[in-house]
Amino acid sequence: MRVTGAGATDVPRSVPADTVMERLTTTYAAAADPERAAAMRAYMKDVAPFLGIPTPERRVLSRSVVRGTPRPDERDCTAVALRCWRLPEREYQYFAVDYLRRHVTRLSSGFLPVARQLVSTVPWWDTVDALAAHVVGGLVAADPALAEDMDAWIEDDDLWVARTALLHQLPYKERTDTERLFAYCLRQSGHPDFFVRKAIGWCLREYAKTDPEAVRDFLAREGERFAPLSVREALKNIGA
Repeated sequence: MRVTGAGATDVPRSVPADTVMERLTTTYAAAADPERAAAMRAYMKDVAPFLGIPTPERRVLSRSVVRGTPRPDERDCTAVALRCWRLPEREYQYFAVDYLRRHVTRLSSGFLPVARQLVSTVPWWDTVDALAAHVVGGLVAADPALAEDMDAWIEDDDLWVARTALLHQLPYKERTDTERLFAYCLRQSGHPDFFVRKAIGWCLREYAKTDPEAVRDFLAREGERFAPLSVREALKNIGA
């Protein structure tokens, strides 16, 4: 039975999330740099406004935000993530992604619909890719039955949902379900969007670090079905 869905999830009540969010908004707002924010927004193709906090500084601030807070449960994680996604500035969403990555083992299979909502809301590679590899991928690794959900996601009309399905096995290495990986790549081989074609190449390139011959053989058989971009990316480190 699949657990994922496309509907919006309500923000649950969470006292720990209240504490985290109060600290977070105060700390991040105090570190805002409008000039840098404009440059960051332009670099990210105007997907969202920014506060202007560089990643190294932001992560130092984030550690101060969570210092001394209790270890969250799934309800707390859901509340933090959804509340961060309701704030306009992108750094809050980066905080949420890092928070979920840190506590992914606290999440059950029931978190997958929340992950989908995050993937589909203000989507761009900067949040989607980390959610795919480190949150969705972690959920599927913990509960292999969720692979059926990935079978549905790869068919989704939302390119970011499909990209997530392609990328969720990135860190799996020897645990990669190779049959699914190759099938997903073939399913989206004709996709017109750059971000899906790039993801095909990326997931194949990453798996090639584990089994280069399998990737070479796969592309020798099926390479004509893929965009040149996908093939170049896949073979970048191993050659034809």
